[in-house]
Amino acid sequence: MSTAHTSVPEVLDALKDVTYPAGEEDLVSAARQAGATEEVVKALRGIPAEEYAGRAEVARSVRVDPDSDLGPDAGRRAGQARHGGKPGLSQHLREEPRTPIQEEFDR
Repeated sequence: MSTAHTSVPEVLDALKDVTYPAGEEDLVSAARQAGATEEVVKALRGIPAEEYAGRAEVARSVRVDPDSDLGPDAGRRAGQARHGGKPGLSQHLREEPRTPIQEEFDR
């Protein structure tokens, strides 16, 4: 499945007049009426065909350009750097430094 070269804010901007709950066809139709670009329409066509309760659900479902605003922001990247681990690595898989008490129990 390919991604559209657009961003979540662009998609949501095209859906500002939508009444929820709305299905995929409703969203595509509303985006076209709002004058959305073909990339936004393509992104909406790529979402699962189900009812969406609101803009947040649409934002989570739409696939956009990987270099868009869905990546971690500077604060989140800094937090990952402080706590170790690679970007995208689940918290429970990260190695954490052992406390002095844990080290004492291991002796």
